[in-house]
Amino acid sequence: MAISASMVKELRERTGAGMMECKKALTAADGDMETAIEQMRITGLAKADKKSGNTAAEGVVDIRLSDDGKRFALVEINSQTDFAAKSEDFIGFTSAVSKAILDDQPATVADIKIGGRDVEEVRKELVAKIGENIQVRRFETGSSAGGTLAQYSHSGRIGVVVEVNGGDEAVAKDIAMHVAANNPHCVDESGVPAEMLEKEKSILMAEAAESGKPEEIIEKMVQGRIRKYLAEITLVGQPFVKDPDQTVEKVLKAAGATVTNFYRLEVGEGIEKKVENFADEVMAQVRGTEDEE
Repeated sequence: MAISASMVKELRERTGAGMMECKKALTAADGDMETAIEQMRITGLAKADKKSGNTAAEGVVDIRLSDDGKRFALVEINSQTDFAAKSEDFIGFTSAVSKAILDDQPATVADIKIGGRDVEEVRKELVAKIGENIQVRRFETGSSAGGTLAQYSHSGRIGVVVEVNGGDEAVAKDIAMHVAANNPHCVDESGVPAEMLEKEKSILMAEAAESGKPEEIIEKMVQGRIRKYLAEITLVGQPFVKDPDQTVEKVLKAAGATVTNFYRLEVGEGIEKKVENFADEVMAQVRGTEDEE
């Protein structure tokens, strides 16, 4: 059967695949549109499985608040390149995922449903269409009974939600911005894990012991350094990003506000990126294309 340009155009619009790939699929299916789509999905998902091992350290962090401002969803979705993360298909997928998380409050990524379908199934189809590994890496979700949920996004790469009691909207947003910039470990000293504090103290004790000073002096030195350490890792102890002359604690006190909790996700945080020579990377892609044909 002769494959017309209009048939190729229709298949491209329905699948998002390239012109030559669509023409090959239609030829193999003897012009049957549905058969061509089915086969392209099968081969596309197979390619998606092959790409699942590729490092995905780019992407976006998306924030979504409920209409009443009492619930939130914060999700990191990764791609291999920033270019793919800016595509219309990726943005649409990200929006669908964050909405599903907000609406359904799933326990894990595997529990996310998009239009009644498992997120993994939808993800694989997107990988086949975009041609890059896409991963729904992690998410945070929660609600606030009496406080205010403030959000801040830094270019879609860092997302923060802060729960603030008291104060006003401007202060809450300023605190969210501070969390994005300074990445505190917890709100205050009560949130520092005991084992984390003990480990830091043992390191400082060992360092101070090398000074040869008396034990009582060493103890005071360590106590001072521990106070400095706690100020560095706690939100309330840090110098306020918009006015380093005062701490976040003082800013909150002046505004009659307190922070109950905060959530922060950063794109690619903790992912080891594979560094390749650009020429080698291009050749690797060429070889990969040849292997698939």
